[in-house]
Amino acid sequence: MTTTLQLGLAIGGGLVLATVVAYNTWSARKNAPKQPDPLPIPIEPSAPDIERRDPAFDGEELPPLPTPERKPGMDALIDVLAPIALEQPVSGDAALAAMPPTRRVGSKPFAIEGLNVATQQWETPVAGQRYSQLQAGVQLANRTGALNEIEFSEFVIKTQAYADTVSGLPEFPDMREEVARGRELDQFANDHDAQLGFTLRAVHAAWSPGYVQQHAARLGFVPSLIPGRMLLPSSTPGMPPILGLAFDAQAALAEDPDQSALREVTLSLDVPQVDRAEQPFVRLRDTAAALAEAMDGSLTDDRGYPLQRDALDGIGASLEQLYDTLDSRELAAGSVLARRLFS
Repeated sequence: MTTTLQLGLAIGGGLVLATVVAYNTWSARKNAPKQPDPLPIPIEPSAPDIERRDPAFDGEELPPLPTPERKPGMDALIDVLAPIALEQPVSGDAALAAMPPTRRVGSKPFAIEGLNVATQQWETPVAGQRYSQLQAGVQLANRTGALNEIEFSEFVIKTQAYADTVSGLPEFPDMREEVARGRELDQFANDHDAQLGFTLRAVHAAWSPGYVQQHAARLGFVPSLIPGRMLLPSSTPGMPPILGLAFDAQAALAEDPDQSALREVTLSLDVPQVDRAEQPFVRLRDTAAALAEAMDGSLTDDRGYPLQRDALDGIGASLEQLYDTLDSRELAAGSVLARRLFS
């Protein structure tokens, strides 16, 4: 027969166990990553006269748009150009058939253009057109560095082989002068490149990937094809995104992403790639502040130091000077040439 003492101990033990279970449940809920709000039940619109527009995407990371920007032509400002004289016009089909299998020389883009007989415009050869002149080009510099002597020699070999195929005669500039131009351009690019990154850190509870994505989507971000990355599209179709947002890709790919705990996300701006008319730094600053408030986060630089208003004002002033310098060099941020050079 159970004694009063044994019964009391059993009840007491049960209460302790219940208290421990309740505490553990409370603690688990408190420390669990924040989850996105439930999606509202869709309601059929009563006035179906509102046109839905899909957001624009970055052409290099997302499916191409139906009206992409025309491929930029070569320019003596950032390219080595080698004219190819022709005895008679060549067809676009022949010019295309002679193209080398790779369009790079070392780490630099290589291209062939033709002067269209009908339009008198330089363009990448098109089937069905005819061209009175051709030219080959290789970029002087990009973010991998300046064109070097070996790459210039490869350019000469590739261009000569192409010219032989179309019965043309190429004329090459002086290698030393072009390599020197490449080094000067590369130095300018190094001195005036800017890629900003702000880090948003969770102050209290961690975030789930869905929680981050939901808040970012409310500010206009769209998913990228790269796991853990979102983009704020440009207002102009086919142009690079204004901002990027990234978090741990492994969390995005987890079997149960809702249980993945994120404690930081990164906002980024590739300054030379985005037109200053988009006010990208203002967008970066406002977006970071909005996310910090909505997600209970703190804003820091990439070293973990809090970003104060004075520091942000200083960055903005420096960027205005950078924009002016790029404009004066005919390499305005977001322009075709700037996007090619700073890539």
